[in-house]
Amino acid sequence: MSVEKAVHEAPFAGTVRSPISENDKMVTGNWRMIRPVVDTEKCTQCLTCWLSCPDSCITPTEDFVEHNYKYCKGCGICIRVCTVGAVVGVPELEFEDNPTGKEA
Repeated sequence: MSVEKAVHEAPFAGTVRSPISENDKMVTGNWRMIRPVVDTEKCTQCLTCWLSCPDSCITPTEDFVEHNYKYCKGCGICIRVCTVGAVVGVPELEFEDNPTGKEA
């Protein structure tokens, strides 16, 4: 059985409510080493990454999924579960907006 089929056939276990507002005390993205980046050309909208994210940092959109980098810890689970390789890990220091302010 494919991962995508297993995800869609899994029994629904409950609902995790989305927060009504963001809590600045919960921001954790400033110590992430790897940033998950979605290749929108490869993304099939299977939502396996969204289901697997332990911090609910991924939001499905009409075209693909978006990461909330303020709360993403860079655990890499979304990268590992993506069956089509649409989510890749990029070193945080390669981005101008990296939380450390340092350059690679």
